[in-house]
Amino acid sequence: MSDALDELRSAVWNPDFPLATPPTASQDLGFQVLLEQYKLYVEMTDRMSARRALTNSFFLTINLAALGAVGSLAAKYPADWSEFVAVTGVLALIAECFVWFYTLRSYRQLSKAKYTVIEVLEEKLFSRPYSKGEWGAYVRSGKQGKYFRLTTAEQMMPLIFGISYLAIFFYLWHK
Repeated sequence: MSDALDELRSAVWNPDFPLATPPTASQDLGFQVLLEQYKLYVEMTDRMSARRALTNSFFLTINLAALGAVGSLAAKYPADWSEFVAVTGVLALIAECFVWFYTLRSYRQLSKAKYTVIEVLEEKLFSRPYSKGEWGAYVRSGKQGKYFRLTTAEQMMPLIFGISYLAIFFYLWHK
């Protein structure tokens, strides 16, 4: 375990900033500004992740509520009308799954850009806990096992729902 911690320490601490050297007043002010920008940017990135989770909950709720509504309406009305309602509902849900999938894809791209900016900002900090620590020393290295991206799992949900809706649609179409 000591070797892993030593490796992590050497990855996290930025060798361009020897901690023993006291900074000048102008360097200290510049560093304080950079540190505040870094903290703000990390907070903004965290908020975006929270919005992504909220978006997933929203789309999941829509899908579950719509499935219940379509099933309820189809059982309540005559066969011709229920098929129309079901087909129309399923087509709308397929379209919604495309929107869900591409919304998650957009969040993934934005997250990647934000984390890249965090890595660049960390180059000017005394330590690099994200870029060289969390991601560099463990996740990217594979030391914790194969990393399965959360965004990949998230994007499976609209695909699963969409494939299910397609199956329902083709069943109703050929009925």
